Amino acid sequence: MRVPVLNRRMVLESHFRDQEDAGGYVDHWQALGTLWAEVRAGAGRERDGPGVPMGRVAYRIIVPAALPGALSRPRPDQRLREGTRIFRILAVAEHDVRGAYLCCHCEEEEPA
Repeated sequence: MRVPVLNRRMVLESHFRDQEDAGGYVDHWQALGTLWAEVRAGAGRERDGPGVPMGRVAYRIIVPAALPGALSRPRPDQRLREGTRIFRILAVAEHDVRGAYLCCHCEEEEPA
């Protein structure tokens, strides 16, 4: 297995909700830190979005491993951001037998 080329700087973000004065909620994303990553595009497809067709592309994003429970270890309820691009994390698994890297299975959605 080849060593991943970690040449893309991505921000790991976690979701949280704040309660509004009117009783509703406001969704926020908080940056947890920066990870260097290798991004590999997979298959793409089109689906119906809210009023417009949406393109959906699967990505495998390789990042350095972190211990379970560490803030720098990605989880499926988080996302990775690269500038204006957002990659929703669907699953995380070890990438190699030594456990030196993690593979984040992600999806990027954008209007078609």
